[in-house]
Order: sequence, then structure tokens, then C-alpha cells
Amino acid sequence: MKQGYVQVYTGNGKGKTTAALGLCMRALGAGLSVYIGQFIKGMRYSEIITLEKLSSIFGSEKLKVEQYGRGCFIWRTPEPADIAAAQEGLKKATQAMLSGNYDLVIVDEINIALYYNLISEKDLNQFLDSRPLEVELVLTGRYAPASLIARADLVTEMCEIHHYYTKGVEAREGIER
Repeated sequence: MKQGYVQVYTGNGKGKTTAALGLCMRALGAGLSVYIGQFIKGMRYSEIITLEKLSSIFGSEKLKVEQYGRGCFIWRTPEPADIAAAQEGLKKATQAMLSGNYDLVIVDEINIALYYNLISEKDLNQFLDSRPLEVELVLTGRYAPASLIARADLVTEMCEIHHYYTKGVEAREGIER
């Protein structure tokens, strides 16, 4: 049995999802199977288009992507439907992780779901406790709680030094979205 580890990509800098997707590409290239569950996100970002194309090349049994969001609510208060979507997403991610079908499971923006109380820290800990030892698990998003950082085998913090957003540059197609 191979050993999987828990990786966390967090911090206020750009690149957490990008790093996770880079690991996805590496895993696919090595013949591993990958499940990606995106919390919060429900829009058709450029990465989704690429992942769909990769899935058609490698096969849906090697790469599956699901979004558990209704669009970005960061500028508004989460609604009960946002909470329900995240709760259902956590169930789907758990099923995928336990299925034996995936070597790498990425739960993108799960830390944001936790930060906005869409899922609880208890839910997150139960999810971590259920991870089969051979599954590599990646959790992304700002605001990773100290308890998750303590449990993880690898933690990378993306730290913003400066960003062109502060100069009014909007998210650009193919670069930020």
C-alpha cells in the first residue's frame, strides 16, 4: 500500500488553485486518477474548460470535476442554498475519497467554505478522519484554520507581496479566471 499525504495550500496570495491543478496534471501524467471538488465556485472558469478537455483525453474514470457552488458570494452574505450546496459537496467529496477510484482528491476552496460557515470544523475533521491512507488529499483556500495546519503533512502559504488588483486591474480571462 502506498502512503498518501494531506497537503494544504493557503494564504492571501494568488496561486493556491493553480498549484493544485498543477499537481493534478502531474498525477494524470503519471497514470493516477484525480477527483476535484470545487467549493464556492459554480461559474465556468477557464480551468473548468481545460479540465473537461483533459477528462475527455484521459477518460472520466481518471479525472472527475464537480463544482459545489452557486457562483461567488464573497461580496454578499451566504444564503441557505450556499450552505446546502457546500454540505452536499462535502458528501460528494467524501464519497469520491472513499470510493477507491481516486489516488488524488483535491477539495478546492474548502477553507473558504469553512471560513464562511458553510461547513463546520467538525465536518472538516470528520472528512480528514475518513481519508484512506493511500489517498493524497489537497485542501485549498485562504484562512486555513490552525487545526488543519497542525494535521497536514505539507502546508504551503501563498503570501501576497503586491498585486496589480490594488491598481484596479480586474481579473483577466485565462490568468485569474
